Amino acid sequence: MAEQDKLRIGVFGAGHLGRIHVQQLRELSEWDVIGVYDPDANKAAAITAEFAVPVFTDADALMNACSVIDIVTPTLTHHALALKALNAGRHVFIEKPVTNTLAEAQELEHAANMQGLHVQVGHVERFNPAFQTARPSLKEPMFIETHRLAQFNPRGTDVSVVLDLMIHDIDIVQHVVGHPVTEVSASGVAVVSDTPDIANARLTFANGCVANLTASRISLKNMRKSRFFQRDAYIAVDMLGKSVEIVTMADVEGEEDPFAITLDLGQGRGKRQIGFNKPEVPATNAIREELRSFALSIHQGSTPVVSLADGKSALDTAHRVLAEMERHIKGA
Repeated sequence: MAEQDKLRIGVFGAGHLGRIHVQQLRELSEWDVIGVYDPDANKAAAITAEFAVPVFTDADALMNACSVIDIVTPTLTHHALALKALNAGRHVFIEKPVTNTLAEAQELEHAANMQGLHVQVGHVERFNPAFQTARPSLKEPMFIETHRLAQFNPRGTDVSVVLDLMIHDIDIVQHVVGHPVTEVSASGVAVVSDTPDIANARLTFANGCVANLTASRISLKNMRKSRFFQRDAYIAVDMLGKSVEIVTMADVEGEEDPFAITLDLGQGRGKRQIGFNKPEVPATNAIREELRSFALSIHQGSTPVVSLADGKSALDTAHRVLAEMERHIKGA
């Protein structure tokens, strides 16, 4: 890409994820990393030492020097920083959850629409190569089960496990199902922090699909698995292990394959053949792909893959889950 076509971006947040963003942005031809800002001077200094990216000690100065702002800061700071950037005419990439409250997300959506600006939310699992590989096979699943388990890490405990982890799967299932959530039931427990550390939610959609979501940040091992059940197929997606398994069933037509697994349905209903497929998953970096995708949406004037409306919808459902958890706890 020609130097004059590169998008000038500033990264706000020099923590663990901010470092990864800087690393990936510097390796993408679509971006010109102008600098990094973080109120913690030591974190900012570590990034500039590693990647030779300028550190700004004035947030406004960095914002003024860029056309795009990358917000990789704690959730509670998202709204104020993003609103300021949008009002200044800057496109915004904002990590998930988009904001802490639905009202904040709605204010950002209004500002972005008024300014005609692009906002992408960092629901990175949409770009996970395992999910990308499975996506064409996901056709109207009617039951979905997800498990997102993580070992305890103090980073992220400023919000509940629902906003920290489960919201990834909320976004995925809402994207796949494509129908509104009509019912929510949930329960959760705070074990080591002040907000729930383990939670389970059951979402019912307008088309009858049911999704059972479990998230924990106090597990002994990490797991990010989703299972989709639909007519004539079962698809298992391992987001962490980057693998996909697809099991299909089809009517036996003509001569039966003697080496195939076949089910006799009995009572003259014929036979069905079971097929197994484990497609190859490409070795792509999800964060790199989401940042590349955002640049493409700005250049093409198209809606980002994970739009602000998507982020707001996931946040809305997450807060419905939190409300049900609270109701369940008070009713116990």
